[in-house]
Amino acid sequence: MKEGVRSVVEPPLRWLGERFLTLAEALGQVTKLFRQTITWLYKVEARNVMAQMVEIGVRSFPVTSLTSLFTGMVLALQTGFSFRKVFNEPLYIGSVVGLSLVKELGPVLTAVVVAGRVGASIAAELGTMKVTEQLDALYTLGTHPVRYLAVPRFIACVTMVPLLTVYADSIGVLGGFFVAFVRHGVPSSVFWDEIRLIKLHECYHGLIKSIAFAVIIVVTACYKGFTCGEGAEGVGRATTSAVVVSMVLILVSDYFLSAALVALGIGR
Repeated sequence: MKEGVRSVVEPPLRWLGERFLTLAEALGQVTKLFRQTITWLYKVEARNVMAQMVEIGVRSFPVTSLTSLFTGMVLALQTGFSFRKVFNEPLYIGSVVGLSLVKELGPVLTAVVVAGRVGASIAAELGTMKVTEQLDALYTLGTHPVRYLAVPRFIACVTMVPLLTVYADSIGVLGGFFVAFVRHGVPSSVFWDEIRLIKLHECYHGLIKSIAFAVIIVVTACYKGFTCGEGAEGVGRATTSAVVVSMVLILVSDYFLSAALVALGIGR
């Protein structure tokens, strides 16, 4: 009887143990990658950083613009209808649109867009270099792959994601103004007066979160690229995993960052 119970119990325990060890190993490798990236921040070529800024930031403007524009428009549309039911007037559309975009939707949606576009690109590029042994060639030439490949992408991502967030907030507010003015008949002076009531520390709330999201995206993508499996299948799995893990971490960390920033009085 004891042998039967042991045979039933051991496989789940073994499975949990293996998953725990795999997770612990991955966290250790991610921490090591992050430490090496921070250590080599000052040893980077400006030309490589500028190229990555163009790839990560400039080429993300079209999809960021569309996402933010229609997010602001639907926020204004739904807010106007909801408040019309309660107050018989489309009140506070500017406040709802502005605060929602600046504190939450702007940083989160921008990070999700960048994770889907840039995170996948970084993971696929680095994974392909690993599969084709280009990373080994860098070692042979005396160049560390983290310093040459990860650091420029880290600097570019941490710089451009907050700028994209500010741009997304602006485009979203303009989309909200268009719907509020055309669809709900809100005077432009009323809308912009409500937008001007947004405090500077509330803007810092979203910018701090965008920096944290940028770190999550670039570190996850670089880690998945550097540790991908062999062959085209390994690169594909690493690319998919980089996007999925980045998006999940962005949404999970959003809550904890919001709670911490509110506790510190930033954006309360």
